[in-house]
Amino acid sequence: MPPVTGHDDPYGTAPPRGAAHSAMLVTPHPLLPPPGAAREAGFDAVEFWWPFEHTVPADAAVEAFVSAVADADVALIGLNLPAGDMAAGDRGLISLPGREAELADGLAIAASIGARLRVHGCNALYGNRIEGVDPAHQDEVALANLTRIAETLAVFGACVWLEPLSAVPAYPLRTAADALAVAERVAGAGAPEPLLLADLFHLTANGDDVAAVLDAHTPRIGHVQVADHPGRGRPGTGQIPFAAHLESLRRHDYDGWIAAEYTPDGDTGASLTWLPPEHRSE
Repeated sequence: MPPVTGHDDPYGTAPPRGAAHSAMLVTPHPLLPPPGAAREAGFDAVEFWWPFEHTVPADAAVEAFVSAVADADVALIGLNLPAGDMAAGDRGLISLPGREAELADGLAIAASIGARLRVHGCNALYGNRIEGVDPAHQDEVALANLTRIAETLAVFGACVWLEPLSAVPAYPLRTAADALAVAERVAGAGAPEPLLLADLFHLTANGDDVAAVLDAHTPRIGHVQVADHPGRGRPGTGQIPFAAHLESLRRHDYDGWIAAEYTPDGDTGASLTWLPPEHRSE
């Protein structure tokens, strides 16, 4: 596959510090679990959606996950909190009345994993609006949950990330401003302020002015994910000006990770031509 050229050169003058999203990017490996496959592809950092089938997995499943990350000698930089049945359309538990105890149980497990593996942040998907439930009530539930989550994660130096999503009409956080408004409410309640998870694909798909977001809010960004739009393929396959966005992040002193969260075209190696090996590690 030829290298990406021209204005779509994704890294330009601002090479990213790349991490692998092990749920999407790493092609299933016949011998290695996802953290090991990410290491084999040259990454020394990974992020995961909730890596278990249930909100409260068996102890053996937790130990197997922790061991897989440790054995691969990769940093677990990001971990989604349990988000319900994603395949059925759920997009988080944070604002869902009646699911507080389930979320608290999942948080306890995430915090245990996070403390052991020194996770940088946990993505707290907000949850869809529920027909017949007052959105203001859902927002009150979310505030209480996020306050507890932020305080729990802060004990071991991690923070909450809030992510706008696209293609889910019932999901209320669609722009950076939506997520940052929630973060401000949490800070106003006296908890550590959540940071924005800036997924450049979702922000672009929702019509947000990504360049303006990066100019105004980079200090409030805790994590960045990349996939091109349209198509959610590797950078350089769509219309997002990654070189400009990554240069803006550099100019505004972003020192976090750029996580590859896209649908690979071909095997993992072929889909990584945009990101040279020297930019897949610290």
